[in-house]
Amino acid sequence: MPLAALLLVLFVTGSCQPASEHVPGVVIVHSPASSEKYIGSPSIAILPDGRYVASHDFFGAGNKGPRTLIYRSDDRGETWTYLTEVAQTWSVLFVHRDQLYLLGRNPQGVVIRHSADGGESWTDPVDETSGLLLRGKFHCAPGPVTEHDERLWHAMESVEDDGEWAEKFRAFMMSVPTDADLLQAANWTSSNRLSYNQDRWRGMGWLEGNAVPTPDGKMLNILRLARQTGIATVIEVSPDGTWSSFNPKDGYIDFPGGAKKFTIRYDPKSEHYWSITNYIRPLDRFKTLHPGWIRNTAALISSPDLKHWTVRRTLLYHPDVYWHGFQYWDWQFDGDDIIGVSRTAYDDGEGGANNYHDANYLTFHRVENFRTDEAPGAGD
Repeated sequence: MPLAALLLVLFVTGSCQPASEHVPGVVIVHSPASSEKYIGSPSIAILPDGRYVASHDFFGAGNKGPRTLIYRSDDRGETWTYLTEVAQTWSVLFVHRDQLYLLGRNPQGVVIRHSADGGESWTDPVDETSGLLLRGKFHCAPGPVTEHDERLWHAMESVEDDGEWAEKFRAFMMSVPTDADLLQAANWTSSNRLSYNQDRWRGMGWLEGNAVPTPDGKMLNILRLARQTGIATVIEVSPDGTWSSFNPKDGYIDFPGGAKKFTIRYDPKSEHYWSITNYIRPLDRFKTLHPGWIRNTAALISSPDLKHWTVRRTLLYHPDVYWHGFQYWDWQFDGDDIIGVSRTAYDDGEGGANNYHDANYLTFHRVENFRTDEAPGAGD
């Protein structure tokens, strides 16, 4: 394979080898396309003792029922051990007050589980006193669970409207006091649920939001805007979490990679917000039908104010947009580094991924010294 077809992994742990011989980063799990079980919903958390916990679910015809699989690394991501699985999907791992949780959904609704042993075993959300938070049809992704103003915040979508895919989603925010029992549904507050006006507003619909506090302390829900190039949507949320509103006149921001799922976190040391997104490089812009299908670049971006974003580094890249993808990143700050997990579609010696979307790997990555200045190749 020519050099141009190799991944740009200069800034991410892992060696630069031909694609047929080496998958970027550290492989946590491989699920070949022939299984028809595709890797989804990567998430990662850092335990109080420094160990890493990662999770993913499956989708596709070969998957039977909601399944989230849990893994742990005792050596800073160099190797991973499978621990267990639980019956839920689209879930995010997070640590709160030194306790590990998993928040997502199952056929009953929105659920949360707690693990007291580093991810080896989990509580069962059988009712509203044990982790079943909301009943109904919901959609979400491994977006951040954010602590702000003595509450934890997490963005969700209900599935209530007519149409296809993102047209069905109503965006809302869930929150809970930081000192509350997180498994008690009565302790949680939900905002009103906002439909997306496809006739009057830009894009197809919103989904997979981020709970992000602004520099002046307001809470926002910043969401992926389906099928719209380089734009995200911004919903304002009341301080008590009961109300949210969207103004189409100022509710859009330029956001590289905004048509795909992203996670935003704030770094107090740099006083910037950071994300890893599927930024579309100019040379790839017209390779396929719409921007939601272009996931062959993983880029590190940052902003001082949530309004103006800069591509800082190209982390991973493959010139093919049809069979390769580095997508749905979840990540955490780890000192001067960022650690993250990717839903990766890549060559595997067994025919490769089913396509860019139907990933065959869960991979771990380390972005070293992420606060350094823009790196060569960024924004190409």
